[in-house]
Amino acid sequence: MIKGIHHISISTPNLERIVGFYQKLGFELVKNVEWQPNSVTDRISGLQGASGRVAMLRAGNVYLEFIQYYTPEARPHEVRQANDPGYTHICFEAVDIDKEYDRMKAAGMVFTGPPVELGVGCATTYGRDPDGNIIELHEIFDDRHAFALERVSEPRGDQVATLTKLTV
Repeated sequence: MIKGIHHISISTPNLERIVGFYQKLGFELVKNVEWQPNSVTDRISGLQGASGRVAMLRAGNVYLEFIQYYTPEARPHEVRQANDPGYTHICFEAVDIDKEYDRMKAAGMVFTGPPVELGVGCATTYGRDPDGNIIELHEIFDDRHAFALERVSEPRGDQVATLTKLTV
């Protein structure tokens, strides 16, 4: 049985920079560990001779794990677009999206534009952290909304959420 998402792991070329950035956003540093090549991390990662550092940060209901590998050398990084296959973004839910937008922008987040109300009880915008990872900033205006975090632990039964109208 899956209980939920524990953490999201993101590889970074500069652990200090990315941890500092997320701490400015309010994430708490929980653990910071360095490791040398060993058979356990090689077996877990599928890499040979892996060494590096990892930092675990926490905010709200999720942990973010950032890993800076020393070895082996990473392949060249290409900035992903939102429509590229695979993981595309992490979404942070805000209480006051306009205030968080201003705060995150001041911390160094580069946004596609200010938050947009979608006409279905929420507002959203995309931005990029210092490593180019896409972060969605999102606010749901009503705790009864089908996708509200407050509803995650509610029994689902046969309820299926549908969006019938999206206006931008």
